[in-house]
Amino acid sequence: MSTSQRALAGPASAPAAGAPGATAGKPAVAAAATKAGDRARQLLQRLGLTRDWDLLLHVPQRYRNESTLTAIENLVPGEEAQVEAVVEASRITFRGRRQLVATLRDDSGELVVRLLHFYPSHQALLAAGRRVRAMGPVRGGGLMGVEMVHPQLRAADESVALPDAWIPIYPSTEGLPQAWIRRRIDRLLESSILSDTLPEALRTEQGLADIASVLRFVHHPPLQTDAQALAERRHPIWERLKFDELLAQQLALRMARLRREKRPAPAVHADPSHPGLPGRLLKSLPFTLTAAQRRVWAEVERDLVGQVPMNRLVQGDVGSGKTVVAALAAARAIESGWQAALMAPTELLAEQHFQRIEQWLAPLGIEAVWLRPAARRATTLGIGGPAAGWRAPGDRHARAGAA
Repeated sequence: MSTSQRALAGPASAPAAGAPGATAGKPAVAAAATKAGDRARQLLQRLGLTRDWDLLLHVPQRYRNESTLTAIENLVPGEEAQVEAVVEASRITFRGRRQLVATLRDDSGELVVRLLHFYPSHQALLAAGRRVRAMGPVRGGGLMGVEMVHPQLRAADESVALPDAWIPIYPSTEGLPQAWIRRRIDRLLESSILSDTLPEALRTEQGLADIASVLRFVHHPPLQTDAQALAERRHPIWERLKFDELLAQQLALRMARLRREKRPAPAVHADPSHPGLPGRLLKSLPFTLTAAQRRVWAEVERDLVGQVPMNRLVQGDVGSGKTVVAALAAARAIESGWQAALMAPTELLAEQHFQRIEQWLAPLGIEAVWLRPAARRATTLGIGGPAAGWRAPGDRHARAGAA
């Protein structure tokens, strides 16, 4: 059983006499632990956490200061605070829904704690006479008194000092308590070998801390750390995590590119039956391409004759010439015996492209077709959105070669 399984298993009830496993009690306990462990894995997977390193890099979304106690008489509605008090009374009420309501008292006043969802463990913790700590937003005030709804609760043990570091609050999901996430990450910080992924020379050159120090700091920043800098990710310790994230992104893109370059693609060469179609299009245009447009078209043309799939982003402002470059690429595909499709995110934009490019290609004998959403369902082409398509006249079975 993994550490996470053991952490969520908890005590299990002994089987009844005569039940399977009643002799030793172990099979039923093991089954309960396994079930809890499976549930924990499912909840972690919901957050995208499947490995120990995923948890170590599951950084807090904010931090909370639990190092101070506030007297009940000093509580301010709307603010978050922590009190330590004795449970004076506890009862279950039915005000619209079943609730556990407890009255806490310290030397200065009285606080109501209200739980709308609770378990027997909460009832035991809030039994009369127990000393507890409650932390959460304060509500009410005035003659009605103050209360906390679903605060963080824990038994107050005088032998346990208040925290001396910021308490991390992690992104979570229903059924996965903050306390469990903290315990799991803390065990990993203690037991894992946090080998650095960056060479020391590179870390020194970039002024980056080692990953072990960074992770221990991020999960347990000292109280003297600037809270605003932590919250806004401006503290210098975050620079290492930002660097690693950008590096991982670039490495992933490079690996994806290498995989893509291993996939074969037909080279798009000129067809003798339609010679010089891009050149004829250029001559028929009512304007001359700029130097930047000619450079981009040359790069696209070079990609088209390659034997790997082209994956190029042409970026520019409105009116910078992206559409004419697309039309030239379509002309090169068509003269090579392929079809071409220009996809747009909206039907309106697809119609505008269709009208523009039809004016350019129709005089060259190229048939342009606007595939509306209704027509797209009937077509055999795998078009993912509104599109304008082109093919040579009479060619109803040409292959899609440029998109």
